[in-house]
Amino acid sequence: MAKNLVIVESPAKTKSIGKYLGSDFKVVSSKGHIRDLATSGKFGLGVDIEDHFKPNYTTIKGKKKVIDDLKKEAKNSDFVYLATDPDREGEAISWHLYDALGLNEEEYNRIVFNEITEGAVKESLHHARKIDKDLVNSQETRRILDRIIGFRLSKLMQYKTSGKAAGRVQSVALKLIVDREREIEAFQAEEYWTIDALFENFKANLENYKGKKIAIPKEEDTSKIIANLGKEFTVSKVEKKAKTKNTKPPFTTSTLQQAASNILNMNATKTMMVAQKLYEGIELENETVGLISYMRTDSTRLSHDFITSTFQYIEEEYGKNYVGFIKKPKASENVQDAHEAIRPTSIHRTPISMKPYLTADEYKLYRLIYMRALASLMAPAKTEGTTALLMNNDYGFKATGQIITFDGYLKVYSDYESTTETVLPVLEEQSILTSEEIVKEQHFTQPPARYTEAKLVQAMEEEGIGRPSTYAPIMNKLKLHGYVNIVDKKFVPTDTGVEITDKLQEYFSHIINVKYTSNMESDLDKIADGHTIWYEVLEQFYKDFEPSLQTAFDQMEKEPAKETGETCPECGNALVIRKGRYGAFVACSNYPNCKYIKTEPKEEKEICDCPNCGGKIIEKKSRKGKIFYGCNNYPKCKTATWDMPLKEKCPNCGGLLTEKKDKIKCTSCDYEK
Repeated sequence: MAKNLVIVESPAKTKSIGKYLGSDFKVVSSKGHIRDLATSGKFGLGVDIEDHFKPNYTTIKGKKKVIDDLKKEAKNSDFVYLATDPDREGEAISWHLYDALGLNEEEYNRIVFNEITEGAVKESLHHARKIDKDLVNSQETRRILDRIIGFRLSKLMQYKTSGKAAGRVQSVALKLIVDREREIEAFQAEEYWTIDALFENFKANLENYKGKKIAIPKEEDTSKIIANLGKEFTVSKVEKKAKTKNTKPPFTTSTLQQAASNILNMNATKTMMVAQKLYEGIELENETVGLISYMRTDSTRLSHDFITSTFQYIEEEYGKNYVGFIKKPKASENVQDAHEAIRPTSIHRTPISMKPYLTADEYKLYRLIYMRALASLMAPAKTEGTTALLMNNDYGFKATGQIITFDGYLKVYSDYESTTETVLPVLEEQSILTSEEIVKEQHFTQPPARYTEAKLVQAMEEEGIGRPSTYAPIMNKLKLHGYVNIVDKKFVPTDTGVEITDKLQEYFSHIINVKYTSNMESDLDKIADGHTIWYEVLEQFYKDFEPSLQTAFDQMEKEPAKETGETCPECGNALVIRKGRYGAFVACSNYPNCKYIKTEPKEEKEICDCPNCGGKIIEKKSRKGKIFYGCNNYPKCKTATWDMPLKEKCPNCGGLLTEKKDKIKCTSCDYEK
């Protein structure tokens, strides 16, 4: 009997954590969430609206056996450690385990670790605590909010529009996409021209006339300017300036998803799946270890131990002048600083040394995370910029150049962030230069770009909507519901997406907007900090939401059913496309007076001729969904078999031959081959 039971979320963690803790501990998994809100009560919300939104939880389908097994394990152990993920969702799962397993205060502790390494796991035991109910309340408030909006608004959308669903953050993200599309549609391109003077090994751009910035809207303006220019230019000023190029901070969830999209062409969902594997543990030659810290975070903080070891590594590998300094993370009211930035668990596990144990995608993502964390603690790069002002008949042309004088962090990060070097020749003030050619070029102002995944994640983070764990699911839902299409890796709203947005803005603009959603995130943070009572936030929200919903149900114009162009064979009225529980179907527009529903003929997959009646042996499905083969003249002909029929007939009796596991036999006689 194990003295101590440790319960984690993922089965992938149990093996490595079990090795770290030894024989006095048994590590088991809850396999994720074990309970969720029920679908009972008013509107099927699973909460008692009248009793401060008291939630009613039910066991998730398939998890009863998991709970029963965990109860037995807990009963046979002296002490239980709840070691779910180190965030609000993980805290909520721990509370559900505590409650469902019937634990008491004296027989359990909550432990958290930001990385799955032996040191971090063992150290967490020295900082064991009880469940933080404020964190649980914050997460459960989010869940109830999403349930209310998801259930109630989705029902409205299904009843009144061609849409399927709506969501608290999802609908705001969709609005960002729709608003951007309308900006693009309303954009009026404006023409402008540029003039460049070309010299032997550099060029200069026209910047000003008599010291004032110049704009060239039309081609005829360029002709006038060029007519006033000679070939000789006077170098009026040369200025050299040293610049510092600072490194970027280590990754948060948002910046990792953006970088993986832009650099590795990896979408947000795939990025998080690969990162999860790197976090949970990779089998090395002699151990299983997590290679990165927890990947759901909006903090850029790094631990003191990691900083110390990395500074030492940088000095040994690259030299003392490459050692950077600790940068204080920028303060943000929406940052949850419970854990660190995403970083390697050891700076000594270099990407090249880990490559043999990783898949191609795991290696690419690990290398990106490793190099970003390493670069963040290296010295800034230094450049020298040169600016030269060339005059020609009161027209000022500017030439710029830049060289790297010290590569700093670019020593390791140049594959992901390039700095262009442009070398200007040595130019002396008051010297005369002769241009080889003066050229003009037409341009047009460009509309704002559509959102890529990376840019949408960036926008959601900047606006304070959603949380690190929600960015990828939000974008997936928009695609799944048919609200957006992806064109050239950019989001384009569909007609349905535009319709949903417009309907929501007509009745819920005070709730489905960036500011309200961002403020709600702040309220959830206050609940987590113990500064706000959770149910009061829900009560205020419901007070704003439910009247608007009732008005929408009463007043929102229902989208008319789309006609198919066919007429009903039973009553002659038009056939229309309707939405049902299991998808779209074609039915009579005269419902409920006429209940005709069009059924499409099933496509039959023919295998061979039936030897018994001359019909066709076709592929069929049993009531339980299992494939078998039978005659299409059933019930007149009852020829049927579970095995794959052959086109040849039995040489003995002319019956149906079938094949299974390289054995051929007849269904009518004893022939076998």
